[in-house]
Amino acid sequence: MKQSYIFLLITFLFSLLSCSKFESLNTDPTKPSSATPEQLILFAEKKASDILYNSVTNNRIGMHYAQYWSGTDSKGDSRYGSSDAGSTNLWTMYSVVLPALKEIQILNENAANEAVAANQNAIAGILQVWVFHTLTDAFGNIPYSEAVSEALLPTYDDAKTIYTDLLNKLETYEAQLNTGAASFTTGEVLYKGDVSKWKKFANSLMLRMAMRMSNKDEAAARPFIEKAIQGGVIETNEDNAFFPYNNNATEAFPYNNIDRDPVQFVVSATLIDYMLELRDPRLPQYARTVDSVYKGSPYGSGENNASDALIFSLPSERVYSPDFPGLLFTAAESQFLKAEAAARNMTTGGAAATFYNNGIRESMAFWDISEDSTSAYLQRVPFSPANWKDCIGTQKWLAFYMQGLQSWHERVRLDFKKPDGSPLFIEPVEGSLDPSVTMAPNRITYPTSENNTNKANKDAASQAIGGDEKGTALWWQQ
Repeated sequence: MKQSYIFLLITFLFSLLSCSKFESLNTDPTKPSSATPEQLILFAEKKASDILYNSVTNNRIGMHYAQYWSGTDSKGDSRYGSSDAGSTNLWTMYSVVLPALKEIQILNENAANEAVAANQNAIAGILQVWVFHTLTDAFGNIPYSEAVSEALLPTYDDAKTIYTDLLNKLETYEAQLNTGAASFTTGEVLYKGDVSKWKKFANSLMLRMAMRMSNKDEAAARPFIEKAIQGGVIETNEDNAFFPYNNNATEAFPYNNIDRDPVQFVVSATLIDYMLELRDPRLPQYARTVDSVYKGSPYGSGENNASDALIFSLPSERVYSPDFPGLLFTAAESQFLKAEAAARNMTTGGAAATFYNNGIRESMAFWDISEDSTSAYLQRVPFSPANWKDCIGTQKWLAFYMQGLQSWHERVRLDFKKPDGSPLFIEPVEGSLDPSVTMAPNRITYPTSENNTNKANKDAASQAIGGDEKGTALWWQQ
C-alpha cells in the first residue's frame, strides 16, 4: 500500500473500529464489513506513533520531565502543573490501538496460511506489549487483564504483575516468529514485515523492560536481560524501530513545521549548557542559535511569555520536520543497555566501555555527525567503570533527545549526575506546582475521565500504588 493512502485508510479504520454491534442492522452487504490484518497493522502503528508523539504527551510531558525543553505559552508544564491532556491522549491507546491489534489475532484464527498468521499474530502481540509497557511505565497500575474485553468496568492490574506477564509474552512471541515464513507483505511499515528485525525488536524491548526492573529485582531481571542479548537485539541504526512519517500533511510527524514555525517550546539551559560544556557536535541538530549563539531557557522559570521564542534557542528545524521519524527503539538505546548490563557483571559478550562507545557512535550516526567529530568527542567523554551510572546516564539522556517519555523514565530510574559528580538537573526555578514533586515526577496521573467511567476501579488502583499523584513512585523505582 502506498503511504500516500494512509490518511484515507486511517479514517476508514477508525470509523470501523468505533462502530457498535447495533450498527450491523444498517450494514450494506455489498461493502466490506471488516478490515484486513494488513490494514489493521498499519492503522495501529500509525495511531500508536501519533499518540506517543502528540504535542501534549511528548512535548509537554516527556520533553519537559526529561528537562530538554521549557514552554513559552504554558510554563506550568516545566513546573509539573496539570498533565490531564497528556494523560487523556496516552489513554486513548486503549480505545484505538489495542482493539486493532487484538482484531488482527481474531481475524487470523481461521487463516489459510498458519505460518503467516502466526507471524502476524506475534508482531501484533509484540506491539501490544510495547503499548502496555508504555502505559504502565507512565501510570503504574493500569487495566490489563480485562482491557480490550467485554468488561465494561475493567479492573486495574498490579504493575509488577503486568511486567512479569509482558516479559513472558515477549519470550513467547519472539520464539513464535518464524524467519522461514512471511508475515505482512503490505501495511506493516515499521519493518516492512521483516521477521528477523521483529525478533530483534522483541529482544530489545525485553532488554529495556528487564533493565528497568533491575534495581528492584535483579534476580528476576537478569535471566531476561541475558536471554535478550544472547537472542540478538537492535545493534545498528539500520534496525531501528520507527514509524516513517513523510512530507504529506496528513502523514507528517505530529508536531511539524509544514504550515508554520512552532514557537511554543524553547530548549532548556540544562541541555544546551551541558552540550556546550562537552562541545557536543549534535547541538546544531538539537537546537537553533539566537544571534549566533546557543542560549537555553532556565528550566521552570517566569511567566508565560511568547517573546521567549526570540530570546532562547528554539528546537532545531530537523526535529520539527514533517519526516522526522516516530521512534520506538534505537540502536543507541540497545548499546547503552548492554553497557549497563556489562557494568552490572551480567553476561553480555563484551565490555561495558565498548558498548558505551557504540551507543555514542550510533547516536552520532543517527544525527549525521561525522566519524572524525565522533572520535574526538569520545576522547572527551571516556567511560569510567567506577562511575558507570553517571557516564551511561548522561550519554543515554543526550542520545534520547526527542524520545521524551523514555528519557524521563531513565532519568528517574538511574538518578544520574554528571560524570564529575556535579548535578545535571535542577529543580524548577520558580518551584514545583505539584506538592508531591520536588525534582521530577515519577508518573503521570490517571485521566480525570476515569472518574466518570471507571471511578471505583481507578480509586482502588490509586490506593494500591500509594496515591494518584505525580510524586508516587512506580514499583521499579522503590
